[in-house]
Amino acid sequence: MSDKKLRIIPLGGLGEVGKNMMAYEYGKNILIVDTGLMFPDNDMLGIDYIVPDFQYLLDKTHWVRGIVVTHGHEDHTGAINHVLEHINAPIYATPLTRGLLEVKLSRGKMLSKAQLNTVQAGETVNIGPFQVEFFHVCHSIPDGVGLGITTPAGLIVHSGDYKFDHTPVDNWPTDYAKLADLAGRGVLALLADSTNADRAGWTPSERVIDPAFSEVFRTAQGRIIVASFASLISRMQQVGNAAMQHGRKMAFVGMSMVENAKMARKLGYLNLPDELVISLDQALGMKPKDVVLMCTGTQGEPTSILGRLSVGTNRQFDVKQGDTIVLSSHPIPGNEEMVYRTINRLFRRGANVIYEDIAPVHVSGHASQEEMKLLLHLVQPQYFIPIHGELRHLKQHAVIAHEVGIPDENITVIENGHVVEFQDGEMQLAERIPGGYVFVDGAGVGDIGPSVVREREALARDGFIFIHLTLNKDTCDLREEPEIITRGFIYTRDEGDLLAETKQFVEDAVRCGDGNPPKDLEQSIKSFLYSKTKRRPMVFVTISWV
Repeated sequence: MSDKKLRIIPLGGLGEVGKNMMAYEYGKNILIVDTGLMFPDNDMLGIDYIVPDFQYLLDKTHWVRGIVVTHGHEDHTGAINHVLEHINAPIYATPLTRGLLEVKLSRGKMLSKAQLNTVQAGETVNIGPFQVEFFHVCHSIPDGVGLGITTPAGLIVHSGDYKFDHTPVDNWPTDYAKLADLAGRGVLALLADSTNADRAGWTPSERVIDPAFSEVFRTAQGRIIVASFASLISRMQQVGNAAMQHGRKMAFVGMSMVENAKMARKLGYLNLPDELVISLDQALGMKPKDVVLMCTGTQGEPTSILGRLSVGTNRQFDVKQGDTIVLSSHPIPGNEEMVYRTINRLFRRGANVIYEDIAPVHVSGHASQEEMKLLLHLVQPQYFIPIHGELRHLKQHAVIAHEVGIPDENITVIENGHVVEFQDGEMQLAERIPGGYVFVDGAGVGDIGPSVVREREALARDGFIFIHLTLNKDTCDLREEPEIITRGFIYTRDEGDLLAETKQFVEDAVRCGDGNPPKDLEQSIKSFLYSKTKRRPMVFVTISWV
């Protein structure tokens, strides 16, 4: 019987869509797979993005033998700078993924610290006791890989984000032969993407977008603006192809979009003729019918190009009557409200907006139910752990696994922080470690907690009232009238009356009979204001002693 266990530790991506990060631990050796970020929910006011809670690793940083990044999307790469601030370990990525990481690391001034290693799909790398085999998978970005991880405890298959696209844009289908080869060796456990576990059938091929784009370019009379993720290199190629076909010039807008396109062209993943691509300044000087612009903002992010265009605050150009704006994306769960609000604003500004619900201008990069069944049949794992998805996705993926013959006792649905152990071919649940949200707000990382977010919600919902009292230090009597300032609380014709009543209430409350300031004054004022307005603003009272 072996003393050592293989421990699988989900630090992000299980129970949510985004911030994917997994740790594989054997003895005093750790392999990290992906370091992603997640977009904030609508009620997370002021939060820029969220990264995994990898507190578990901080006292084991010397155990980390390597970091493998499966592909270049933000939900798998976005936290790399934060991780490298604490963990100095070699990073392994395919050429395009490495290029995207270099752009990100350069922006975070971390490139000189990073130990980047290029791997190709089909290669095998030994990382401590882990032998990692990289196999190509189709996704909505080129150069994605899944992993066959041979450990002393058994063979693990980590799918990464995948789909079975028989006609991918880059003509490079998923490596079915490798999956069958891994199955032939006996797979202890499969960890597979669950994002579309509630979608029946097969995910359409990326190729279905080409006719939709062609129709948009054929019918648009004015300027075309296509919004996509800055890392979606295959979509850049499809827009470029449509632009060439219909005689338009193409310009990239925004630093991340420009840098990623430049890098992908240099590496040969984006094949666009020099005469096709022009600068934004050139594009803005041309006739609208002759240009297409490509920018970010598909998730309704207020600071993105599209977000600023929708409210008229973009510096370089504005939406024109007759513009056709294409959102080539699907709203990330939780972002739907922001996305549709942005669409409505763009319509209001005179644009014609085309999005997934009305034309096939986007297809998912994730497997649907029939592809999930196919992967399970190809890999034939002994145990199955659904990953990458909200709890409803993980649960549905477990149902699918049961339908194709995996016993219920060999399927485990876990969320972030639930540790799974394998020893002598047996799986068991172990302890639970922290696996929550780490909020990034400006330059602050982790200094904003749930309580601060709740306070921001309360401020946004009911506003606040600030009351300053000047009291006699000897008698505790008021020396001046209370000073009252409100923000976001009330603004009506009765405001003066309410503030006068509040001022009188405060004056009565602070008449100190015993020479001491009143206790629970803030709570008393809250109760008074609720009785008058049925609102619960945050109340702050300060006292100056004179």
